[in-house]
Amino acid sequence: MTFIKSWEDFEKAAEKLYLANPMKVRYTMKYRHMDGALVLKFTDDAVCLQYRTEVQQDLKKIDRFMTNLMRHMVSSDK
Repeated sequence: MTFIKSWEDFEKAAEKLYLANPMKVRYTMKYRHMDGALVLKFTDDAVCLQYRTEVQQDLKKIDRFMTNLMRHMVSSDK
């Protein structure tokens, strides 16, 4: 499993993966204290997308993305 280097690339790919099959996609978020890194992982069992950051400013970007994703999940447009 490789990590996507750019946040913008990860965000676009993860949203595309979710919109392709919302019932199958899941994500995890893990903080590794030893590395001081936050790792995000999106998968649908066929495709696995990972992003890793040590930069605190990325937390706001991640929060906005997760809020946007939650809006997709609760919307009635399917």
